[in-house]
Amino acid sequence: MKKFLFVGLLSTVAFLLPGQQTPQVQYVQTQDNQRYEVAGYLPLFYEQLKESLTFPLAWNDTSGRSYAAWRVEVREVLTECMQLLPPAPASYDATVLATEKRNGYEARKLLFNVSAWSRIPAYLLVPQGKGPFPAVIMLHDHGAHFSIGKEKVIRPFGVTDEISADAAGWVEKCYDGQYTGDYFAENGYVVLAIDALFWGERGRKEGTDYAVQQALASNLLQMGTSWGGVIAMDDVRSAGFLAELPEVDPARIGSLGFSMGACRSWMLSALTDRVAAAAAVCWMNTTARLMTPDNNQTKGGSAYAMLIPGIRRFLDYPHVASVACPKPALFFNGSRDPLFPVNGVEEAYAEMERVWNNQQVPEKLTTRIWDETHFFNREMQRETLQFFDKWLKQ
Repeated sequence: MKKFLFVGLLSTVAFLLPGQQTPQVQYVQTQDNQRYEVAGYLPLFYEQLKESLTFPLAWNDTSGRSYAAWRVEVREVLTECMQLLPPAPASYDATVLATEKRNGYEARKLLFNVSAWSRIPAYLLVPQGKGPFPAVIMLHDHGAHFSIGKEKVIRPFGVTDEISADAAGWVEKCYDGQYTGDYFAENGYVVLAIDALFWGERGRKEGTDYAVQQALASNLLQMGTSWGGVIAMDDVRSAGFLAELPEVDPARIGSLGFSMGACRSWMLSALTDRVAAAAAVCWMNTTARLMTPDNNQTKGGSAYAMLIPGIRRFLDYPHVASVACPKPALFFNGSRDPLFPVNGVEEAYAEMERVWNNQQVPEKLTTRIWDETHFFNREMQRETLQFFDKWLKQ
């Protein structure tokens, strides 16, 4: 990792050496002679900044490195960019708080240590019958909706009527009225869902507030870590916890998420081989297509939950997701999704297809653009279940 940081420092020094031509600063002048250099949410030089991104760590089969060595190297860079992370727990020390019998499975509310600093609530769904079973880590979305987290993907119990109604309304809005976690449990999967930091029972004492996420992210950065890094590592540790449960076959664990949950899913599969297959619905694109004046990603606050500081110096989004290869991966996006432009989706898919093809496992990558908005409909859920059945049950 140090050699990449050193190269970055050298390039910065070289840029400042005497004798080099100083780049011209571009300003815009208004009619009243007021000058400015920021328009909307972007600096005026954002196009030049994007053009400077070369992603030198993207997989290249002519580099002389083996693919296995490349994966190890990239994971080290990813971890370094995630900065100071909460240490792993000495033990998960799970405690079951309550249970509820459901249609062919049991729902459990539990606590476990996700790090040495955080003991968190979670929902675990366990099918009836003799295990061990395949399992799926169900990763909730962002949605600028923080009052619930794990309840977006697993039907809550033992909660207030307000939380139940909140969850039911959200599932109708984003998941076609179906809790994806319960749907998978009914079909024979152990399902685990946790709250990401700032959602649900890991929320803010003073209550939810959209603007607080930017302050939270800033404060974590000032203390040497990142919000996105903490969320990603909590997901990695959740995979480790799931793998140790007697009801779970540790070789058959998948991850699934919608929207921010999709980003969490492909990131999780890239970071750890505890995850054997991953599905990501409505979160994949390229930096070039997302960093435009009219894209939601440029508005700041929500993006922090999915950002790994400095990683764009080395890799774009599809390059990171490709670290999961040769494992099975599924990516769905909507053609009418206003958050993820279709041309960026197609470019990201092409980059990932290049890697899976190069590793001679094209059949393990599933990509599809649906005639859909930013929404995880029931047909998409059915095909996602079929994907996991193919790779985790057979």
